[in-house]
Amino acid sequence: MKLSTFRALHSRNYRLFFAGQSLSLLGTWMQKTAVSWVVYSVTQSKLMLGLSVFATLFPSAIFSFIGGVAADRYSRYRLLLLTQVLSMVQAALLTVLVFFRPEAVWGIIGLSAVLGIINGFDVPARQSLVYELVEDKQDLPNALALNSSMVNLSKLIGPAIAGFTLEHLGEATCFGLNAVSFVAVIGSLLLLKLPAFEPRPRTQNVLGELRDGLRYVRDTPEIRFIIGTLGLMSLVALPFTTLLPAYAKDIFHGTASTFGVIDGAVGLGAFIGALYLASLPPGKDLLRVLMMNTFLFGSGLLLFAYTPWFGVALGLLAVSAFGMMSQMTITNTLVQTTVAPAVRGRVISLYVMAFTGMLPLGSLLVGWVSEHVGVQATVLLEGLMTLGVGGIYWLHLRRRRPAAVAPRKAAPRALPAPAVPAAAAFPA
Repeated sequence: MKLSTFRALHSRNYRLFFAGQSLSLLGTWMQKTAVSWVVYSVTQSKLMLGLSVFATLFPSAIFSFIGGVAADRYSRYRLLLLTQVLSMVQAALLTVLVFFRPEAVWGIIGLSAVLGIINGFDVPARQSLVYELVEDKQDLPNALALNSSMVNLSKLIGPAIAGFTLEHLGEATCFGLNAVSFVAVIGSLLLLKLPAFEPRPRTQNVLGELRDGLRYVRDTPEIRFIIGTLGLMSLVALPFTTLLPAYAKDIFHGTASTFGVIDGAVGLGAFIGALYLASLPPGKDLLRVLMMNTFLFGSGLLLFAYTPWFGVALGLLAVSAFGMMSQMTITNTLVQTTVAPAVRGRVISLYVMAFTGMLPLGSLLVGWVSEHVGVQATVLLEGLMTLGVGGIYWLHLRRRRPAAVAPRKAAPRALPAPAVPAAAAFPA
């Protein structure tokens, strides 16, 4: 592995952040796996699986607008510290609920919705803070790709640990370990050394600042296109993971450990994909990489849908997840490296909305469709639609002009022009 793949870790603050998040995310993925397994085990309903995802993600999409404004108005560091403490409290409450009432599905879904509200403020603050943690701004794309590697390594290991814990120690232990894992990230945040926060003058109310963020995205064609296609992928392709408990239990006739292995295969493919993106040299045409990986994603889903062999299915899931990884990482990199610092939180909130707003709607849709046509046919349809989005990327690349990344019109007067080193910007 090239040392340049980890060059962002030279920054002390980012290194601390990376270490703390790595440990905490193990618990996060354990909790996500446990929620899906408990809901499906109690209800035997694919629609309820979709609802459990909806409950976490849709509130995040709604509140991300306000979270983006808060990330631009206030200290992103303090906002992130607060959201991590609140997430730890949510995990502790979930542990207590499942310990005393393991069949309380609606209580689990309600607490999932609370976490979704917290994440609406957490994600814009966390994503926009990364820019401040990296000393050499040319390392920012690498830092974002390493973030994706960290998330997906956790997704690889966390579900496997969750499967073992669910089977041998019980659901409450799984949720309790997540609550404890927040100690790592809170501790790492307290060790950061950041410049004193200097609030910028406020000339508008919250609604006015939201309009400025929307106008900025509207007047930047490339960002508008990327966020729009991410929303489309979140609606028609990414929700395939909602159906994985049904594959584990009904198609491969397995247990919670089987589900952990399946979820881990997705994490392995996404982790390798994130490392691949982190190793790309500066100046690489990332939109072309995004197109190719979208075709890979769709092809993997098509082949996985009706595969009867468990080992082959795991390999195809890993291939699909490798392609899927570009959807989040490349779009995030484009947003982070091209927007003005003063509006970064609001634009990231639109990125979050495209992902977390469409994904829960897609999960509900996928759950409903699978009840009528079957789980495997639904995944096959998702693969076909993913190939269609790959075709949209191909057409866009053919029409793309050299100045695609530049806004059509000047940014709003209240917003300074993007201040990103040329080497960190996307190639046109």
